[in-house]
Amino acid sequence: MLLEKMTMEEYKKGLKKTRTLIVPYGSVEAHGTHLPLSTDTLAIVRAARSASEKVPVFVAPPVHYGHCASAGRHPGTISITPETLRRLTMDIVRDASTKGIKNFILVTGHGGSIHTYALKEAAEELTEEIKGIRIAALRIYEILPKEAAEIAETRGDAHAGEIETSLIMHLAPELQKGRGEKGRPKLPSPIFVKDKLKYWPGAVNGDPTKASREKGESYFNLMVDSLVKLVHDIESLK
Repeated sequence: MLLEKMTMEEYKKGLKKTRTLIVPYGSVEAHGTHLPLSTDTLAIVRAARSASEKVPVFVAPPVHYGHCASAGRHPGTISITPETLRRLTMDIVRDASTKGIKNFILVTGHGGSIHTYALKEAAEELTEEIKGIRIAALRIYEILPKEAAEIAETRGDAHAGEIETSLIMHLAPELQKGRGEKGRPKLPSPIFVKDKLKYWPGAVNGDPTKASREKGESYFNLMVDSLVKLVHDIESLK
């Protein structure tokens, strides 16, 4: 049940079926020369909506912006601060909880560690603050079964690589601009540098040349099934 398409009467009827809300988070972030800036958002929104076709659950409009550290200086990336993300999340949950929602799944398609921590920090505070609510805050990759890791041929595949390219090939092939080039960030970790673009100009961490539509479909189906399972888990928690 997609909130942006529901009337208030439809929402009230929906509360008789579920008190669970999925809030998808993404980013506006460079994903190589071949994938759209909305890659993270597109994938997690489609997964959440597909999950809602399998189990009664509300799906909120996505939070399109996230905190982007490594690709923060790349062309097209628009990042927000972790504090902005945390405060926005807390406002969404606080107000939705007054409208009958009791279970919240804050799931992000953007894998940034600082970004994800902001969601988890908000979840910790809200769990203490609001009586009777349950919150899951996570990167979608945290709950995928082991089969997901076996889909990619590329060891250590990550940003704009084999899997994300495969997902876009499956979900929105019209947005894919070629295959991009294999790449790895050469950041001098653990040393922090300001100009990350200098060390990671291609914004690819993996090998997009090994992507396929079939791999994208398999990976996407695991994302959907994992979200469905999480909905059941949070609703059955005692």
